[in-house]
Amino acid sequence: MKVQRLTASALLVAIGTLSSHLIYIPVGVAKCYPVQHAINVLSAVLLGPLYALLNAFCISLLRNILGTGSLLAFPGSMFGALLAAWLYRAKGSTAYAIGGEVFGTGILGGIAAYPIAKYVIGQEIAVFFFVVPFLVSTIGGSAIGYLLLKYFDRRKFNDIAKG
Repeated sequence: MKVQRLTASALLVAIGTLSSHLIYIPVGVAKCYPVQHAINVLSAVLLGPLYALLNAFCISLLRNILGTGSLLAFPGSMFGALLAAWLYRAKGSTAYAIGGEVFGTGILGGIAAYPIAKYVIGQEIAVFFFVVPFLVSTIGGSAIGYLLLKYFDRRKFNDIAKG
């Protein structure tokens, strides 16, 4: 079962890395990617907290290496992925996973992006500057993730999710 989970994780990382830059919302120094948030929801529901967090980190790292992302991708994805997976595991509901992704990315990730933007990138911005754009991005991406989960036959994913 571990091979199936690793394979699913690698597939989600590849999809997130290769397709996330195709659809984005530019906001100042940030580029908000709704595809990343859809991948976060899928990872949270299908693979659990560790894989969701690592998938978000790997996608952010690869996007930065390839020049298609910014340093803000790290807090903008990792908080939401982890919170989505924790809430899904605790409550067993996709709605909780989506709520975790939206709150984790939009609020926590938006606030956590401030010190990176100010001290690492050197942008003078307000503390809550990234909250609204991150919320817009994550709400759209979480809706995409929800639709994908509903579209695919959940029984086919049970082996991956339980492995």
